[in-house]
Amino acid sequence: MADELRRRKPIDRMIAEAEGDYSGPPLRRSIGLWQLALIGISSVVGTGIFFVLGTTVPKAGPSVVLSFAIAAAVAGLAALCYVELAGAVPVSGSTYSYSYASLGEGAAYLVAWCLILEYGVAVSTVAVSWGQYLNEVSDTLFGFTLPDVISQPPGAGGWFNVPALVVVLLCSLLLARGTRESAAVNTVMVCIKIGVLIFFVAVALTAFDSDHFSDFAPHGVAGVTVAASGVFFSYVGFDAVSTAGEEVRSPRRTIPLAILFTLLVVTTLYVAVAVAGVGAQPAGRFGEQADAGEAVLAEILRNVTGTSEPAEPSATPSAPVRSPPP
Repeated sequence: MADELRRRKPIDRMIAEAEGDYSGPPLRRSIGLWQLALIGISSVVGTGIFFVLGTTVPKAGPSVVLSFAIAAAVAGLAALCYVELAGAVPVSGSTYSYSYASLGEGAAYLVAWCLILEYGVAVSTVAVSWGQYLNEVSDTLFGFTLPDVISQPPGAGGWFNVPALVVVLLCSLLLARGTRESAAVNTVMVCIKIGVLIFFVAVALTAFDSDHFSDFAPHGVAGVTVAASGVFFSYVGFDAVSTAGEEVRSPRRTIPLAILFTLLVVTTLYVAVAVAGVGAQPAGRFGEQADAGEAVLAEILRNVTGTSEPAEPSATPSAPVRSPPP
């Protein structure tokens, strides 16, 4: 058994199986560089940026911008590893395949379950956020919202999150339909998401106030690093690029370029959103909105455009209070 757990799968055999030499017809290589990069961007954008400011700004204050930069650097180092491995093992399976070829079957088994956990947590987070933003849209356009019992997670007063279930089922049906159809719809969705974030940045910058950055790091370096660990969650998903290794044209060239392009675009968007968001709203408001289960970016837009009701006076200061020494 020990020998079986340590046995490695030869890279040549993996590539041969991907080409259909052993296990039937191969997958159709129909994805190019830009389609693959858009898959990576769609897997990252939406994983956290639409709500992460509500949980990280209270920890780091305006210096959350540095937290995004730190998380981007760490994600970049991981991306370089993926670039090297994707070039050497241009097959599907991502880190599962890489572990199988380098560390053995036992390590690959554990990595596979870690991947399942990673995507399960990421998808559930996005699906729950979808329900909150759906309420924002329905309230703005039609003047009503879904009851919390069917639109919020259990910890926020919900019992069965119907919007989350619907969006997961729709995505599953689309993936079952085929790669080309999924890539086409994904391109449209990525353009919409990027357009929404650019729109948010443009509107938020109209209310930019440099005074919001005056107490830049209220909790010092510790606050920046703690927030960076939370921000890194927003980068989860760029490894999805490597899972399409058997459906990509020229995978040894396309996969590395798509990973690097994904991180470049995502980091630029994230830093811009953080700067615009903190500049448009005092840091102390972010924690209040997150505690109330509000969609943070949507609430900032409401405040900037004057479509929200005036907030009641609050004892919460405009910036996070420094923690007392232990």
